[in-house]
Amino acid sequence: MSIYNNILVVANINSDEQTALARAMQLANKSVSKSRVTLFLSIYDFSYEMTSMLSSDEREAMRRGVVHQRKLWLENIAAPYINDDINFEVKVVWYHRPYEAIIEEVFSGNYDILIKSTHKHDFLESVIFTPTDWHLIRKCPCPVLLVKNAEWREHSNIMASVNIGSESETHQQLNVKMTEQLLNIAERFNAKPFLVSAYPTTPSNVAIELPEFDAIAYNDALRAHYLTAMKALRQEFYIHDEHTIVEEGLPEEVIPKLAKQLDASMVILGTTGRTGLSSVFIGNTAEHVIDKIDCDVLALKPEGYVSPLDPENR
Repeated sequence: MSIYNNILVVANINSDEQTALARAMQLANKSVSKSRVTLFLSIYDFSYEMTSMLSSDEREAMRRGVVHQRKLWLENIAAPYINDDINFEVKVVWYHRPYEAIIEEVFSGNYDILIKSTHKHDFLESVIFTPTDWHLIRKCPCPVLLVKNAEWREHSNIMASVNIGSESETHQQLNVKMTEQLLNIAERFNAKPFLVSAYPTTPSNVAIELPEFDAIAYNDALRAHYLTAMKALRQEFYIHDEHTIVEEGLPEEVIPKLAKQLDASMVILGTTGRTGLSSVFIGNTAEHVIDKIDCDVLALKPEGYVSPLDPENR
């Protein structure tokens, strides 16, 4: 995939099985030019900072020793994945906040995409997202691909959840970006692309408070608006009508349901990276959706997004 030639992979310190690295190699091997893949790990042990019996130089030497051991471990694990067509590197750093270390590396290395595995709960067959995942989704400037323990299948389905009801220029540009990514990935992996969107249900209290309000007519008009917007988007990219779906309901309910119905290997979502009080009180639709999706998730930011961790703004 030509747009993802410089890939940063977050290593899983708790497992010899590196699903994110496997996914990165799948992407790199599909590239039309030589790719660069960096396997990255941030480690920290508070006990090394509290050893008063050792001098600062001795503590530093111990930290370097731990970093070196972890680097050797990762190089050994990565060996089966490496080939001459890919520039490969392992980086291990000592840092107390993993997500900050990861995003700092994204900025310093100017990466095209960040890939990280998620935790899968075997009993419930669901994916559990960690606090680090949420920080990366909100603050990472490049696309974030969260992967589960499954291979991408050739000829599978992938879907992009677009916000076609918004007239915001930011959302419209993000819709275009998501559709471009959808088609690019589908072409590389011989997958079927689907554009999906959810439109809101008419609030029942409106009909009660305003007896003259025609809820059915309003709902029909709203659906027609979404269908028209979806038609315009799919025609712009020559996507067949059978590969577009517009359904009534909340995105956090509709999108996971459609992902399951389509047996999607990946869902592409747009996120504006909302942080602070707005994320607490309003919430981020992408995050509510991600909680319920049991497949790979690619989270994209709008053009011009500025991370709160951007070194130029700190």
